[in-house]
Amino acid sequence: MSDHSDHSEHGDQSDQSDQSGKAGQPGTTARKHTALPKAQILIEALPWLTRHNGKVVVIKFGGNAMIDEDLKAAFAQDVVFLRQAGLRPVVVHGGGPQINAQLDKQGLVSEFKAGLRVTTPEAMDIVRMVLAGQVQRELVGLLNQHGPLAVGLTGEDAHTITATKHTPEIDGERVDIGRVGEITAIDTGAIEALLADGRIPVISSIARSADDHHVYNVNADTAAAALAAALGAETLMVLTDVEGLYADWPSSDEVISRLTVSELEKLLPELSSGMAPKMEGCLHAVRNGVTTARVIDGRVQHSILLEIFTDEGIGTMVVPDALGGEPA
Repeated sequence: MSDHSDHSEHGDQSDQSDQSGKAGQPGTTARKHTALPKAQILIEALPWLTRHNGKVVVIKFGGNAMIDEDLKAAFAQDVVFLRQAGLRPVVVHGGGPQINAQLDKQGLVSEFKAGLRVTTPEAMDIVRMVLAGQVQRELVGLLNQHGPLAVGLTGEDAHTITATKHTPEIDGERVDIGRVGEITAIDTGAIEALLADGRIPVISSIARSADDHHVYNVNADTAAAALAAALGAETLMVLTDVEGLYADWPSSDEVISRLTVSELEKLLPELSSGMAPKMEGCLHAVRNGVTTARVIDGRVQHSILLEIFTDEGIGTMVVPDALGGEPA
């Protein structure tokens, strides 16, 4: 939704005469106004603005939206728009591409197991530095171009995210993947204080340890889902680099626009390692009280506004079983 700087003051000059041919008499004919489509777009958004007013929306920022300058700027505009429209956005981010680039620069190999980054102590230092010192700072800066809005946190701050060491099971065996955390507790106090003050919290997916003195790298999709549940969010939105969840990939590129928790549970074992944590996050969020969870295409400019404020929406929406086929 753009500003109104290009609104015409005079409409269509060719349509200023009434049916009698008298030119220039005001009020005799409704003028065609170039801004009318914009008014229609705003009116279409009204039911959604009303429904979401005052509600918390947790947005996981990732994929191409993190590295393309135009998409980053559009993302920041969308989040500020939500806040100015009466919603309470919370942004959670990872930083895969930026972490990979910094590890390469340091001569450290990026290795993944079970869809998660193997995080050595040396890699953890870089993860912490990149997430809190680079990605978060840039995002806070983009949001604050629009006013004194964004405040950056990591999961370490005020015990926001607490984790223990995560050892995933691969082929029936537990595997050590280093400083990767499994979330054990969420403390929403600092986030709620910021929201109450009209701010936009921007949270890096790093956790404090529950049982040692380390910090842990936490999957950002998982962190966003846990925070959405703990905050009682209306919606969890996960930006990704695909259109949504495909019905029969790779045989078909048809996107499932909506599915229930039970339907998603059946699909989970078949999902790719990249999509699995996103859809598991959506499942966790909706199971734990979040009204809807959505995976949307972050490569589309203003995809957040399209998803929340238009009749069509984009991406894949997960809803509780009780909702079934009703509109959400």
